[in-house]
Amino acid sequence: MKKVTITGVREARIVDVPTPHAVGDWVLVKVHAIPMCTEYKAFAAGQPTAHLGHEAAGEVVEVAQPGPVQVGDRVVAMPFYPCGRCALCRSGDFIYCQHAYDYESYAGTPEGQGTYNEYLLKPAWILGPIPDGVSYEHGSLAVCGLGPTFGAMDRMGVNAFDTLLITGMGPVGLGGAVNAAYRGTRLISVESIPYRAQKARELGAEAVIDPNDPQALQQVMDLTHGVGVDAAIDCSGTVAAERFCIDATRRRGQVAFVGECYASLPIQISPDMIRKGLTIHGSWHYNMNLFPKVMQVIERSPLVGELISHTFPLSAAQQALELTASNQTAKVILKPWM
Repeated sequence: MKKVTITGVREARIVDVPTPHAVGDWVLVKVHAIPMCTEYKAFAAGQPTAHLGHEAAGEVVEVAQPGPVQVGDRVVAMPFYPCGRCALCRSGDFIYCQHAYDYESYAGTPEGQGTYNEYLLKPAWILGPIPDGVSYEHGSLAVCGLGPTFGAMDRMGVNAFDTLLITGMGPVGLGGAVNAAYRGTRLISVESIPYRAQKARELGAEAVIDPNDPQALQQVMDLTHGVGVDAAIDCSGTVAAERFCIDATRRRGQVAFVGECYASLPIQISPDMIRKGLTIHGSWHYNMNLFPKVMQVIERSPLVGELISHTFPLSAAQQALELTASNQTAKVILKPWM
């Protein structure tokens, strides 16, 4: 099969590798849609990477034993290789599994663990069914396109009575705009890149605030009668945005951190947590039991198609990575068989 690798600074190559085979309760999926995520960071940094991607939708083409899926099923491949046996996996919170498989030991090959491939291997039980009438491209948005913010909103109980703040309107944040619109939630967004600020408006944001504006926080307060938003989600993964969410959220409000960040966040326990009464959530992906609801957004929201800004064949991965690194996109989809 063909797959994409990163071999140098802004250098991606298509290589041929052996196609893996179904083993145990892992099935072989022919990939039809690959949403691009943060892989452009390794591309821009020149970090050699042999297994790219964690999002995909495709068709089951090989099974090794009877299970929850069969050949011909159209599915969304969830990220990770969880054990499927621990309490977290059984409850649907597989993304937090502490006993993940050693992929190569179980599969007998290193190939098929990324998604920038023609084929991949996945545990059958974390494959979500794509309903008839939903395309592979739209179905693939059930991973990082809509999933992280859907999980965060569900955890915070965000609804039509709330004002929500989202910082960082990249593909994940824009997916949050789609989710907010579906819930009837008033949305205020924070974004400095003009392309993404405009896209946020098109997807329903009532206001888009430039974080570089010295009056950015005051603008949020003005829009909320001096109280602050009911809930906030950071999708940028920057300390400044995380701190902004804390400062812009009302007393007894909630904040969810979705964007990956490895820097230290300054929080003062008394003024930020105790006396303000904030609840802060770390929110990574979503519980598998929510998959039908995520798919409902995909089936019913008129905005879902607007979340995909570009589509490329897998053979044009170099061009696609260059574009995603420019930050002038919403969700970009690679198609291996295009």
